Amino acid sequence: MSKKVITREEWERKLKDVKISKKDMNKLVMNFLVTEGFVDAAEKFWIESGTEPDIDLATITDRMAVKKALQSGNVEDAIEKVNDLNPTILDTNPQLYFHLQQQRLIELIRSGNVEEALEFAQEELVPRGEENQNFLEELERTVALLAFDDVKNCPYGELLDVSQHLKTASELNAAILTSQSHEKDPKLPTLLKMLIWAQNQLDEKAVYPRINDITAAILEDPAV
Repeated sequence: MSKKVITREEWERKLKDVKISKKDMNKLVMNFLVTEGFVDAAEKFWIESGTEPDIDLATITDRMAVKKALQSGNVEDAIEKVNDLNPTILDTNPQLYFHLQQQRLIELIRSGNVEEALEFAQEELVPRGEENQNFLEELERTVALLAFDDVKNCPYGELLDVSQHLKTASELNAAILTSQSHEKDPKLPTLLKMLIWAQNQLDEKAVYPRINDITAAILEDPAV
């Protein structure tokens, strides 16, 4: 079955028929800046575009302070700052609290405090692992780091990677946003994923000018 061929001229005409207001575009940009924590950029964009953010920008500064503390390995400070923001966040999210305590254990292992790490795991994490099988499995993987001399190159070395910091920080950031009645994920990346999905679906039925590089957003002529 042959595919329908849509020329660039026809495709651009169809795109022009889609009306998207400047106001809606500005809201998308502001949503991204607020959710990702770019407070200075959000303030500047507010002034330049007149697009008011839907939350107090001061709360972004507080949220980013929590994230910065966690990413720098100061988990206790991050927990304290979260509780200052809203003590119910950790009280109502046992998985997040476990992951923060797990990160504390990782930092102790990273710094070579073996005895303190074992004591902390026994007192703070083992009781939670006994109540939740998933927590127990994560705890076992983390404690297993102590069995290796070269922890960075052991089977569980990824727990010491920056990606582990980012994963926990992202989970914490989402929880804070949810507590503030704000979306935990920005809308813009979701729309881009929808664009990719829609193009993949259309590829099965037609040949058309396609956006292959999302960052450049340039239509490329169809290969007929």
